[in-house]
Amino acid sequence: MVQQLFKPGEIFSVLGQRGSEKEVIQVEVTGIISEDILKFVNTKLAHQEGLEVKVVTFNDWIQPNTALTDKVIDANFFQHRPFMNNAVKELKINLFPLNLVSLSTLGLFSKNLKSVNEVPQNATVTIANDVINNDRGLRLLASNDLIKLKENTKGFGTQRDIAENPKNLRIKELEGVQVVRAINDVDLIVSSAQTFALAGIIPQSMGQETAKDKKYVLALVTLQGRENEPKIQKLNKLLNAPQVRDFINKQYQGRIVPVF
Repeated sequence: MVQQLFKPGEIFSVLGQRGSEKEVIQVEVTGIISEDILKFVNTKLAHQEGLEVKVVTFNDWIQPNTALTDKVIDANFFQHRPFMNNAVKELKINLFPLNLVSLSTLGLFSKNLKSVNEVPQNATVTIANDVINNDRGLRLLASNDLIKLKENTKGFGTQRDIAENPKNLRIKELEGVQVVRAINDVDLIVSSAQTFALAGIIPQSMGQETAKDKKYVLALVTLQGRENEPKIQKLNKLLNAPQVRDFINKQYQGRIVPVF
């Protein structure tokens, strides 16, 4: 009779210590840039921590958070703090933000116009319809002097907060991931570099955000209570590695900005 020296779980643990097994972490994304960053980490850095990063993709902005509560994934990498705070309120999910990683700058883009000065009267503009990016888009239009918002606009602004619209812009709202597809049908759109990358387009921006305001920076997010799990902390540390900063700068040349 062969004597059983270890329980199955103990055997796995010993193998892991010897380096023949990797700890798997499943991370959700909704955009190709977040996916590329995670793939870089998995290929170049994760082995240092005995980690394997598996990327799970979703096509909407709701499931990535609900999947955390269902434990389908361990973390997600697609949202900034204002979006997360709104999700906590709307979905009644306790989320925990970890390290800040990158800013996908929001910009004004057009197929035919080369500058804001060329925007004609009665131009059609498309922006995202979700609470966060709707506000963000309106503020970008205002910062480029295309509209003016009411001085007492607090929280998340909407079109009702427009005080002046000198060019009589016709502002259309679409689902965030659909905005980029309207570029052939409108005068200009407000969209992110990540959305354009997903569509396979490298546009010239007429005006964009800067990294000065970090509230829209993407962060690794997990379910509250899981933030100290070793595999989550390992990935959290790797996402702020100098090699990741160099990769982002080289790969995206200012369209995506590392903030660490």
